[in-house]
Amino acid sequence: MTRHTTTLAATLLLGAALLGPGTAAVAQPGRQDVYVAPGGSDSALGTAAHPIRTVARAQQLARDRAPHLTTDLTIHLAPGVFRLDKPLTLDARDSGTGGHRIIWQGSGRTVLSGGRQVTGWRPVPGHAGLFAAPEPAGMDNTRQLYIDGVREQRAQGQLPVKLTATDTGYTASADTLAHWHDPSDIELVYTAGEALWNVQRNGLGQWTEPRCPIASATGTTITMAQPCWDNSTRRVEFPDIPGRTVNMVGPGDLTNGRQPSFVDNARELLDTPGEWYLDRSARTIYYLPRAHEDLRHADVEVPALEKLVDGRGTATAPIQDVAFRGIQFSYATWLTPSSPEGFSEIQAGYTNTGVGAYATQGLCGFVTGGTCPYASWTKEPGNVSVSQSRRVEFSDDVFTHLGAAGLDLGDGAQDATVRANVFTDISGNGVEVGGVDQPQGGEMTSGVQVTDNHLYGLPREFHGGVPIVNGYTQHDTIAHNEIDHVAYSAISVGWGGWPDKIMQPATPNVSHDNVIADNAIHDYMLALDDGGGIYTQGITGTSLTDGEKVTGNVIHGQWGLGKAVYTDNGNTYETISGNVLYGAAYFDVGTPHVDYRDALGNNDPTLIQGNYWEQGDRDGTNKGVITTGNHLLSTPAAAPASIVSAAGIEPTYRWVLQRPVDGRSAPDAPSRVGTFAVAGKLYVTWNPTVAENGSPVTAYVLTTTDGTHRVTTTVPAADFLRTGYATVPGLTDGRAYTVTVAARNALGAGFASLPSAPVTVGAPADSLAAAPTGAKALPAADAVSLHWTPPKNTGATPVLAYRITVSDGRTITAVGRDALVSQPTAKGMTRVIDGLTAGTAYTFTIAAVTGNGAGAPVSVTAKTTG
Repeated sequence: MTRHTTTLAATLLLGAALLGPGTAAVAQPGRQDVYVAPGGSDSALGTAAHPIRTVARAQQLARDRAPHLTTDLTIHLAPGVFRLDKPLTLDARDSGTGGHRIIWQGSGRTVLSGGRQVTGWRPVPGHAGLFAAPEPAGMDNTRQLYIDGVREQRAQGQLPVKLTATDTGYTASADTLAHWHDPSDIELVYTAGEALWNVQRNGLGQWTEPRCPIASATGTTITMAQPCWDNSTRRVEFPDIPGRTVNMVGPGDLTNGRQPSFVDNARELLDTPGEWYLDRSARTIYYLPRAHEDLRHADVEVPALEKLVDGRGTATAPIQDVAFRGIQFSYATWLTPSSPEGFSEIQAGYTNTGVGAYATQGLCGFVTGGTCPYASWTKEPGNVSVSQSRRVEFSDDVFTHLGAAGLDLGDGAQDATVRANVFTDISGNGVEVGGVDQPQGGEMTSGVQVTDNHLYGLPREFHGGVPIVNGYTQHDTIAHNEIDHVAYSAISVGWGGWPDKIMQPATPNVSHDNVIADNAIHDYMLALDDGGGIYTQGITGTSLTDGEKVTGNVIHGQWGLGKAVYTDNGNTYETISGNVLYGAAYFDVGTPHVDYRDALGNNDPTLIQGNYWEQGDRDGTNKGVITTGNHLLSTPAAAPASIVSAAGIEPTYRWVLQRPVDGRSAPDAPSRVGTFAVAGKLYVTWNPTVAENGSPVTAYVLTTTDGTHRVTTTVPAADFLRTGYATVPGLTDGRAYTVTVAARNALGAGFASLPSAPVTVGAPADSLAAAPTGAKALPAADAVSLHWTPPKNTGATPVLAYRITVSDGRTITAVGRDALVSQPTAKGMTRVIDGLTAGTAYTFTIAAVTGNGAGAPVSVTAKTTG
């Protein structure tokens, strides 16, 4: 054996060991196998001794051998980076045969990359610290840049002018933008979420973050790109239902939503180390390095391809028996949001797309030309995608540094396996299964297993995205995944239920027999609102027997306003059982909806049974929702160990939680900083960072300034997560202050947030909050679930907390993000009061606490059971 052969064989064995115990299925070398290495040659034989160089040549050799398989054929990819000049496009010719598979097997760190290295960096004269490099050959545009695996921030910042919306865009308060380098490269971003303190609600709904490019800026006239502008700001409304849009998604009056939250991709905003800008006209990339970065030795990557793997079978000739194992998929982009289409988000990364889409898509049966039978909304593309397939597998892979969705299993993907992978640092959705329109070719998506994956730190760019989004499918299982640190909902299943808002039947669909089980979900909805740990919508089957099952999940640590398990519009035939649910801002499970599919208005069949939760609802039937046998969770520690230990990644695959991913760095910036003032100090709240970037956030650094003086305040992350706010004392009354917030981990402090709106410090009016309303106490033997509705009249400042006085002498302060975010829209609050004696009557008094102190109280009495 030659020295080269020994080295490659040893490398393959080492790679299998590094991938962890989940790789027991790695195929042993066979006579038909193909060997590929970055240092190989495509004129070689493709053996272990003489590997070929490219995946394209490997694909051709595999196609030649596939008709004659007598065992699995493995394409062994050695460690290293395989740069693709075009996607690896699969069709039926790439299938296994005779029950044998084609296995694309990585080893160690094998990367399929759609990126191009950026070299030739030089200082920019007259701009201290700024560097420039030529755009890589053959690349026209990109939306991401990475340095040593770290996603860097496109130049962004606040608008330098005030905007007044018009039918075609805006009138600006000055002609500043018209003098910027290239206004047509600028994107305006509309971050939604609930209104909170002095943070306003933008976008199309609390769960969205649309983006629209500017078409032109002339003088003070800003014309927005079409069709993005119309699709993002126009809706068809029912003539007899004021404010109700025909597609039932989001508000009818979008006047407030037209105010952008920030500006992205402008050279004039390139002012912070770690920011970059692509000057397309000059074909030049600019970057402002951080202090520790040396661009002469850094690996600078820009993604050029929009697809890495593109599997396109047909209904009559599907892709079959193909596996991708031990591979990192990285450095792909998505350019549609940079085009006049922009990103007109409806929900979960789906968009209105095309001229006049706002007037037709999702409007079947309600307007002339409304698209039927389902929605016709456009799904984010996957940087890795497979449709019309049988028994395709992705296991032990890493999906990272991606600019669209990570993995899309589209129409006709059947019996696919997605197991023991890592999904992180992805611009949009993590895993997409099926779609929300008529399946192409008449083939259903079914039998997909998404299990034992770790999905975290996403989405990074399109924050309304979801780690796992499942459309209209059958017999799918989403189980034993760990999902954490995500911007919006963690899992989204179903679609088409909105017509129940106008007492119309939900859209019929093909879904049934889907299971969402034993997932561990925490630290979710960190950026947006009106979602859930598990969000479900629409008709899920034909009965409770074949309807959707949500079982054995452990969900906690919700930040935004929503529910742990959210049964949204038209939700029908869902069983929610044996879950552990706590720490939700609003409800653990909610809410019932009416099934309007016959003239009787039959109520919504849903079963909520045997859960451990803080909600504490009594057994009963409400609009067909059966609530029975649930258990009040006195403390999280009281949750059954059998459920908690079974949730999340199974023991065989728990090495996935320690799977190393390149790109460790300081955290991303927090968002949506809100403030209010009292005498001598500010109160500050914000949305935590989504991307901790490989090291937990330990503190937040607040920088408060009046333009002349600056105050720096460090807040431990644990304190902030407990209260939901921080204070900045020692300020001068009569001065207006703004605040930025940066997150810090073991690798340093990251980007600062955009600054808050200015607030003048001083004593507020001497007024207190009104009393909460709707107080009730739902008892168990040793605890009660205490519910109340926040007061709409809070006096001179917003609500910070609630003071709960118990008749046994205790005073409990209920703090947390839910105390802040539930107040503006008067959504319900819940707290469990434990340590009670069975069979005893207690009185609970609740008062809202503001910057002026505790307001008027409300009291409720309940007797514990037993």
